[in-house]
Amino acid sequence: MEMNGIKPAGGAKHYKRRVGRGIGSGLGKTAGRGHKGQKSRAGGYHKVGFEGGQMPMQRRLPKRGFKSALLKFNAEVTLAALNSLEAAEVNLMVLKQAGLVGELAKVVKIIKTGEITRAVSLSGIGATAAAKLAIEAAGGSLA
Repeated sequence: MEMNGIKPAGGAKHYKRRVGRGIGSGLGKTAGRGHKGQKSRAGGYHKVGFEGGQMPMQRRLPKRGFKSALLKFNAEVTLAALNSLEAAEVNLMVLKQAGLVGELAKVVKIIKTGEITRAVSLSGIGATAAAKLAIEAAGGSLA
C-alpha cells in the first residue's frame, strides 16, 4: 500500500447537493422546499412531533402501564443454575461472585426451572413454593 493509493471506501464520500442554482440543476427556484410556509423559510423550525397546532400524537394517546424502577434490584435463579453451583452454602454474595445475578441485585428468588440433585443451604434467599419443595426433597434447606 502506498500513500498515494489510499482512498475512502466506495460510497463513503458523496458530493454535497447545491440547491438554488438554476432550473437546469433540477433544484432551482424554490430549492426543493416547495412554495410558502414555515418549512420553506430560513430559520423555519418546529419541534419533533409538532402537528401544526393540532394536539400532538404523544398527547392524544392515553398513558398505559407502569414499570417499577425497583425491578432492577430483583433477580431470579433457576434450580438448574443452583445445581451447577459448587457451593453448599448459598447466599447473595456467592450468587454475585458466580455471576448468576447482577451486581445491583438485592432480592433473589429461586424458581423451579430444571432440577436439583444435591443438598444446598440457602440463606437470605427466597424461593417459590415448588422450588422450596424441590430443594427440601434434595436434602437442602432454606433459612
